[in-house]
Amino acid sequence: MTEKEINDIVVKQRKYFQTGATLSVNTRISGLHRLYTAIFQNEERIHDALRKDLGKSGFESYMCETGLVLEEISYMLKHIRRFSREKRVHTPLSQFHSRSYKKPSPYGVTLIMSPWNYPFMLTLSPLVDALAAGNTAVVKPSAYSPHTSNVIQHILSKCFDPQYVAVVTGGRAENTFLLREHFDYIFFTGSQSVGKEVMRNAAEHLTPVTLELGGKSPCIVDQTADIKLAAKRIVFGKYLNCGQTCVAPDYVYCHHSVKDRLIKEVQDQIQKQYGKEPLQNPDYGKIVNEKHFDRILGLIDEKKIVQGGKADRKTLQIEPTVLDNVSFSDRVMQEEIFGPLMPVLTYDSLEEVIRTVNSMPHPLALYFFTSDKSAAKKVTSRCGFGGGCINDTIIHLATTEMGFGGFGESGMGAYHGKTGFDTFTHYKSIVDKKTWLDLPMRYQPYQKLHEKMVRFFLK
Repeated sequence: MTEKEINDIVVKQRKYFQTGATLSVNTRISGLHRLYTAIFQNEERIHDALRKDLGKSGFESYMCETGLVLEEISYMLKHIRRFSREKRVHTPLSQFHSRSYKKPSPYGVTLIMSPWNYPFMLTLSPLVDALAAGNTAVVKPSAYSPHTSNVIQHILSKCFDPQYVAVVTGGRAENTFLLREHFDYIFFTGSQSVGKEVMRNAAEHLTPVTLELGGKSPCIVDQTADIKLAAKRIVFGKYLNCGQTCVAPDYVYCHHSVKDRLIKEVQDQIQKQYGKEPLQNPDYGKIVNEKHFDRILGLIDEKKIVQGGKADRKTLQIEPTVLDNVSFSDRVMQEEIFGPLMPVLTYDSLEEVIRTVNSMPHPLALYFFTSDKSAAKKVTSRCGFGGGCINDTIIHLATTEMGFGGFGESGMGAYHGKTGFDTFTHYKSIVDKKTWLDLPMRYQPYQKLHEKMVRFFLK
């Protein structure tokens, strides 16, 4: 798509938004109903595209993508009228007689840029929030997941006029053209390097942004943890989508006294969940492309493999792999893995864990397996991270009742549920002052009596 075509889309959306057509709650509800029906009717087509792009099974596609989007739509349909109402707040006595209220208002024309690892969910979930809040949207899915991008374009073009919701496909050129445009809000999910470019371009127009990035999310296991259950849940979270999950446990950081037992349980769980030959498992996915396949293989130190390590270039698959005797100076610890490699490191004290985690860039997630409530409180209070779980992995993002987002190097802003509605909403603070009374104390010429009155009210 050319730069002019993209500019035309933005211009048309701005004109449409300025007509006030998206402000009606009934219009928003109608659009969300259409989207829900279209997703439901195209479920098999969506899952087939996800299988082609990432090798995902139908079950995993519904659990981690389609189902989560449908849940987000259902939540918004249930609450949108309440979210969209003006909210009256207390008026100070000095403003007597007035009505003070906060008015939820959409930003306007929004840009949603999504990645390839969960290409359907990470495109449609923020779109649902943007539409519920009354915005228009230009959607830019990843070029690395072309089959899913095509399905997204098909669904959204059936549900919405492009002056309301438009899809721009393509690669870097289209991204560049889009970021030159003046949007009222930008929502980006992807890598830190591209996130910096998004923020740099947004600054040209002082456009507010939400950045959903990533990082090396630690998975801490202490000596009080239920090791068998911990291994089961860690294996699920680490190897889901072949490790291509922004909140996957990047590395396991366990107490030295439980390391051997944990590794044995992890080995057992890999076999139970993926079989003796994971590359033959039809429900085990693939790496998105050869570039990332080679990058992940380059992180493996063969001398440290204690489980897995096999790869198939034809299918772009890498076995669930465990690496032991890893240190923070190893290559696998120098970048976010984003693949099916599990480095295992050890610690001696909880203070060492807190000090080490806080010395690194803030991760998107943190997981802590423990039976010690005071230890859990200490880690969650003193470590900086976006969100996480105690005694589980991943599941903190699968709820509409809490916002999901990063912190520091792992991003800024959050979404899901009410938090998502708030992200795409500007709350106007308005005072409706009555005309039948006008206190003279604020007007010049100032008088001693007026000063006493001001001091009485403002203290």
